[in-house]
Amino acid sequence: MRLNDPLVTSFVFDDIEYQIDLSFDNVLDVFDVFDDEDLRTYESAAICLALLLGDDIAPTLDLWNHVYFEFIQVDNEQSIEYDRKGNPMPVQKESKKSIDFNKDAEYIYASFRQAYNINLHREQGKMHWHEFKALLSGLPSDTVMQRIVQIRLWEPSKGEAAEYKQAMRDLQKIYALEEIEEE
Repeated sequence: MRLNDPLVTSFVFDDIEYQIDLSFDNVLDVFDVFDDEDLRTYESAAICLALLLGDDIAPTLDLWNHVYFEFIQVDNEQSIEYDRKGNPMPVQKESKKSIDFNKDAEYIYASFRQAYNINLHREQGKMHWHEFKALLSGLPSDTVMQRIVQIRLWEPSKGEAAEYKQAMRDLQKIYALEEIEEE
């Protein structure tokens, strides 16, 4: 997202201009479609393109890949860092997933109300996906969603009291996105 670029409402692919609905709630519906394990990939892509571009388009996987990678993808991957000689630096620990749009919906909603006084239900169909992502990533540390992210990403360090470590592990179990293995 660049501040001097307009929000995307249309794009050109293979010399055809498409109107695209990138309202945040529509994009979250797209994620729901791809979470549906009963659908094949091409079926999911066709449904998602219909949600984003309308029913009157001929869906292709190339078109879907373009839309996904250009406009929707949430960057979770770490970029490869290189030293001065151009050699890849050692890879840091794989980053944990810290937010799930479905499981954390009420926390995200509460945090937007707390931080920005934005009612996400009233913004459905209005707020652009890129605006939503920017506001979500910029939530202040005192919001409930950011506190939960801090809990999920917490790792014990030397000098922390045993009671504190146990309390944090208990909180991690409460707010876990997946099952935590017992140590």
